Amino acid sequence: MPSPTPHEALIYLMVITSASDRDMTDVELARIGDVVRSWPVFEDFKQDRLVPVAQACQKLLQKKDGLEGVLAQIAEALPERLHDTAYAVAFEVAAVDLEMRMEEVRVLQLIRRKLDLDTLTVAAIGRAAKARLRTLT
Repeated sequence: MPSPTPHEALIYLMVITSASDRDMTDVELARIGDVVRSWPVFEDFKQDRLVPVAQACQKLLQKKDGLEGVLAQIAEALPERLHDTAYAVAFEVAAVDLEMRMEEVRVLQLIRRKLDLDTLTVAAIGRAAKARLRTLT
């Protein structure tokens, strides 16, 4: 299977984050769609490819090297300048339901290690997502 494009790698990150607890909720799936539709990094991505790309990621996760293999492909596909964006898309999916499960925390740790992100960048992305998703109640 060919290496993913940067767009596909970003989508893979959202899929593995959502699937980390074995429960891809409607809220998480909707947020993936929202990110793909509205974030500038996806402006030249054909949105009708979202489902096939997500399905391709799920197939890769079933292979022998599973999550580690997918993360390696993602790290190889993404230019360094997109590493913070990559973490941000994953965190967006993990935080959308305002409840971060341990499996999601673990996947986010693996992602930040694989993408070699510093602590301040990770903290800023997390804080911004939490502030953006906060409700009045």
